Parts: sequence; structure tokens; C-alpha cells
Amino acid sequence: MKTITRLVNQRVKGWKVVTSHMCILGESPVWDARNRRILWVDITEGRIHQFFPENKKHKATNIGQMIGAICLTTSGGLIAALQNGFATVDLEKGTIRHIEDPEVHLPGNRFNDGKCDPKGRFWAGTMAFSNKANAGSVYVLEQDLSVSLKIKGVSCSNGMAWSPDHTTFYYIDTPTRKVVAYDFDIAAGAISNRRTVINFPESEGYPDGMTIDTDGMLWIAMWDGWKVTRYDPATGELIQSILLPVAKVTSCVFGGENLQDLYITTARAGLTNEDLYHQPLAGCLFVAKKTGSTGMMAYEFNNK
Repeated sequence: MKTITRLVNQRVKGWKVVTSHMCILGESPVWDARNRRILWVDITEGRIHQFFPENKKHKATNIGQMIGAICLTTSGGLIAALQNGFATVDLEKGTIRHIEDPEVHLPGNRFNDGKCDPKGRFWAGTMAFSNKANAGSVYVLEQDLSVSLKIKGVSCSNGMAWSPDHTTFYYIDTPTRKVVAYDFDIAAGAISNRRTVINFPESEGYPDGMTIDTDGMLWIAMWDGWKVTRYDPATGELIQSILLPVAKVTSCVFGGENLQDLYITTARAGLTNEDLYHQPLAGCLFVAKKTGSTGMMAYEFNNK
């Protein structure tokens, strides 16, 4: 397996810095094929970033509170998981419309990562500011804007992905150092039959955000791991690694014309001055061009 990893890595043409802007805690990258742009957030700074590869234009919008995740909508705007719950965001008008906060009774919590499912529902998880174990949950914003609880007792809700055939939901609660899988009922949005499909050794860091390719392989950002890894969830085997010059790798998504370029968010939160001296690019958005794999088109929140 190590030999296979080395050979595959040679076919990845390395990484490039997308923009010189550095996030404190970059997360939730989303490729918007309609507008040919990559979007991502800076959680702690409360900003949504946009970058247009064709003209190299970068924009940032201040939301005014922490923002854990965003997703596209079929009507052209965004749905966001903010510190204070779910909301719609119009980047052009600079407006935010609150929907619901399922944890208004838990002021010590905030939303973290999230993603849309193949049916057009928005899934997002919470965590405690203090990193208290088992203090968070995973919720789903339904198409009628109601909110339902899906998973309880999570510590740092992170990566989500659905298999290409829409029958499996993959999920990461970062401190567990595992990827778990659930059977997924797309019609009902129900999950069942939880099992572990990938275990990560301590030496690899912590699994954070993730995406999936058309072959059903999971691409997982490794916090304190200096890389993005590609795993086969059917076997739990490591297939490929993309090494980066920063330790805190947070998430990834496929983008570009053919969905073969991997955009990667990173962070500089918690790094010392000495760390930053050795990691001057910490917090940048990276891209690994022409990975040899093809990603899935971003699912959109169905609000039409």
C-alpha cells in the first residue's frame, strides 16, 4: 500500500496557493459551477470568501458572527450555519435572514461544518466553544425550513459526504479519529446502521472536513496532519496523500471545469509565532490541479 501511495502521489502536480489571503480558521469550501467560483469561510473571523479563478478576483463578506458552513441554493443564494443558527445569506445585497437556532438554549455552542445532501437538505453539526466532549449535535434544515435532530453527543462535528449512489452517509466527529458510515434513506433523510469504516492512527493527525469522488473514495483533510488523504471506505485503506506545507488542514472540495482540481482550506488558529515562522502559508487556500480523480457536483439546498 505504501508503494501504491507513492506512485499515485507522483501523478498529482503538487499544490498552488490560490490567494495570498490567510484565514484564521478556513473551512467549508464549496465549488459554485454556475458562477465558476470557489467559496469558503473563515469561521472565527465571520467571513465568507469568494474567488473567481478566471479573473483572479477575490471578495470577502463580513457576516458579523462566527460562521461554520455554507451551501448553495437552487435559487442562487446561500444557506449558512452561523453561530446563532441557520440563516440565508445574499452576498450581492449583503443581507442575512435568520431561519432558526436549534440550540438557542446552549449559548456555549456554535455551528461547525455542514453540507447539503442529495435531496437538497442542509446538514450541519455543532460543538462547544470550550471543546467539551459530547456537547454537540447534528441537525438537518429541511426544505420547508423546519429543523430536525439527527445525531446527539458529538464533540467536534466535521466532515460529511454521501456515496455516489446516495445510499450511504459518511460522517466525522474529529476527536474520535474515525469515519463512520450510516445507511441513508434519501426519501426520508433517515440514517441507520452506524459502523466505523476508517480508523486513523495518532501519527496521522485528526480527520477534519472531507469530500467524495465519483469512484466513491473519500478525500479527508487531516488537522495536525499536514495533508489531505484519499481512502477507500469499503476497505479502510489509504490510497493517496497530498502533502501540504501547513499542519492544520481543514477541508477540501473538487472544483474547476472538470471537477478534477482539489481546493483545500487550512488554518493558522492556535499556532505559535515559531510555528508560523515555519508555516508562513498557514491559513491559505490551496489547490491541487488535475488530481486524476473527478469530484461530485455540489448538492444545493432546494428552496425553489
